[in-house]
Amino acid sequence: MTLYSFLQHLHSGFRYLVLVFIVLAILAALVGLTGNSPYTDRNRKLNLFALISAHTQLLIGIVLYFISPFVQFTKEAMQQKTLRYFTAEHWIIMIIAIVLITIGHSKSKRAQLPQAKHKAIFTFYLLGLIIIAAGIILIPRS
Repeated sequence: MTLYSFLQHLHSGFRYLVLVFIVLAILAALVGLTGNSPYTDRNRKLNLFALISAHTQLLIGIVLYFISPFVQFTKEAMQQKTLRYFTAEHWIIMIIAIVLITIGHSKSKRAQLPQAKHKAIFTFYLLGLIIIAAGIILIPRS
């Protein structure tokens, strides 16, 4: 198994962990919003795990970006769907999603009221999840 193959499998499998943490954080925030619940240490940890998993996925993706045969900086690469997707589209979409998740986490940390904390997580993590889903749906199929 090559380094590229290992990282590709790791990146592919780790996405499920990222998605689970993000979805759980969104659901916990929704419960907190609708039930007028306090923002607990459990909420904070779940949101942090979602953030850390997304950032870890990004780091794996950055390494893959530099060793992937699907990333090419040629004129022809932009004319092929798969090469264009991995060279330009995928990483831009995912960075936008991770930035939104990071903003949500930061706003949640700064907020004073539990409802504001839940709302920040719900809003920004949901936007991040929607963008991640759109990025996954855009993957060119052979």
